[in-house]
Amino acid sequence: MNKVILMGRLTRDPEVRYSLSANPVAVARYGLAVRKPFAKQGEPDVDFFNIVAFGKAGEFAEKFFRKGQMVSVVGRLQTNRWDKDGITHTSVDVVVEEQHFAESKKSVEEGTPTSSNTQTLSECPTPDIEEDDDLPF
Repeated sequence: MNKVILMGRLTRDPEVRYSLSANPVAVARYGLAVRKPFAKQGEPDVDFFNIVAFGKAGEFAEKFFRKGQMVSVVGRLQTNRWDKDGITHTSVDVVVEEQHFAESKKSVEEGTPTSSNTQTLSECPTPDIEEDDDLPF
């Protein structure tokens, strides 16, 4: 199974290009910044993902998504490899199966949370985890 579910903020506006086939298909690319729930001190607390949306999903992203918006994405991972000047490059993209707004338009315009029952990471309770030296990892 290859399934990814992410929620975060767009790092840039979606860029759309069309394939050069007989029936051109929209290909939208955008970045997503996802906060880590538990980051060690000194480590970045955000992961960045490359998102790719094809067809109608790509056209939707171009029309409605903007930098800074909170969105959720359901998709699959895809690894790409290519050679350039004798050097092999690799990228991992999330290919969109579903994408949704994760906050209301009104809250984006006002800069307020979507509801009064939202919690920030600092407000969320931290689970009590006991250290066990017998574990092999």
